[in-house]
Amino acid sequence: MEITELNQLDLSKAYTVKEYLSWKFQEKVELLKGYITKRSPAPSSGHQRISGNIHGQLWSILRNRKCQLFSAPFDVYLPSLNGVGETVVQPDLCVICDVTKIKKQGCVGTPDLIIEILSPGNARREMKDKYEIYELAGVKEYWVVFPSEQVLQVYLLKDEVFVPQKPYTSGDIYTSAVLEGFALEVESIFENMIEFE
Repeated sequence: MEITELNQLDLSKAYTVKEYLSWKFQEKVELLKGYITKRSPAPSSGHQRISGNIHGQLWSILRNRKCQLFSAPFDVYLPSLNGVGETVVQPDLCVICDVTKIKKQGCVGTPDLIIEILSPGNARREMKDKYEIYELAGVKEYWVVFPSEQVLQVYLLKDEVFVPQKPYTSGDIYTSAVLEGFALEVESIFENMIEFE
């Protein structure tokens, strides 16, 4: 049976990537450990501004390197590990340095850097569910951006476990552990943060 509407699926059931790829509905979803999770509605203008600010700075340093930068919606197919169900996520931003992982349908494998920007209602997903998935998948560097607090929290993978770095705020400069030569003034992430009514 062709799946054309999300309500045709049982959200309490685990699905596979093959099934995910066959769905024809418009709603944006992710597959976390095999289970469907609805994506937040269209991000706010502030969320988009933060994403654009980070994207612009990453793009300028990566434009002459082999690493590739992608923005949501962009599917990332993470490996199934330790009996955990299949996972397809759409990070706000991700950097992939092994270009053999980049396929027509998205990234098949683990990105080197993943950046998630918190929105109202998605803190648990980003700080618990995705944190665990990204750690298990071997993401080397994971950023979580807190827009209302204007804080950047970074987690670096050491011996297969995420190690939190100190929170970075206005006046701080974060130097990436994964992207050589990339230093980010944290306040630049939050420039022009005008919320439109």
